[in-house]
Amino acid sequence: MNQNTISISTTIIWIVTYLIVCGIIPATLDKMIFRTIKNGISAWLNLLTLIALNSIFILVLITRYQLKVSILNNISLRGVLLAFGCSLLFYLLLDKLLDPFFDSVFIASADEYKRTIAQLRQSPIVNLIRICLLAPVVEEILIRGCILNSLQSKYGIILALLISSLLFAVLHFNFVQTLSAVICGLILGLLYINTGSLFSCILAHSLYNIISYFTSILTEDFTHKKYSEL
Repeated sequence: MNQNTISISTTIIWIVTYLIVCGIIPATLDKMIFRTIKNGISAWLNLLTLIALNSIFILVLITRYQLKVSILNNISLRGVLLAFGCSLLFYLLLDKLLDPFFDSVFIASADEYKRTIAQLRQSPIVNLIRICLLAPVVEEILIRGCILNSLQSKYGIILALLISSLLFAVLHFNFVQTLSAVICGLILGLLYINTGSLFSCILAHSLYNIISYFTSILTEDFTHKKYSEL
């Protein structure tokens, strides 16, 4: 099937399937099997499962729909510099402005965030790989490389950008952070359209996650971090 003829409904099916295969299944395995094993080993087993399932899903998707996706195309110094700029913009706009505002309104989300931080700190290296490497690569290939690319010629850049950004937000499972995720998706989409470089999107996404990870998760002092006053 040519990627130029793929419909919005098809991309929604992709996302639903992805959430089942790469979200629900590994979470279930982790809860029922991996957590019964020694903690250090269980975290790595969960990571390997995520890598395997995500790789299989992306490979099947690209092969089934004959999608042309390449991480190494159109790499340039300009694209790299824009990626660095976007990652800094995300941190200032989302982490320092929007997210604290939303979390001050939705108190339950702040409590959930604190629990998540505690869980992530139990296996910092594994979660660093998962959040700062695996997630950016997979999400950018799926959202920008597959979905945005597939929708552009049929629906135009604007609608393709909006749909891909909304689906990007859906991947993050957090109602409170939906607006932040949509904004992030829009900017990453514009970066991809402007540079034609999937690598630039992955770099921007990864750098932002790294900044957030080390400032919010691995920092020992919580007194100046978001949610700490709650």
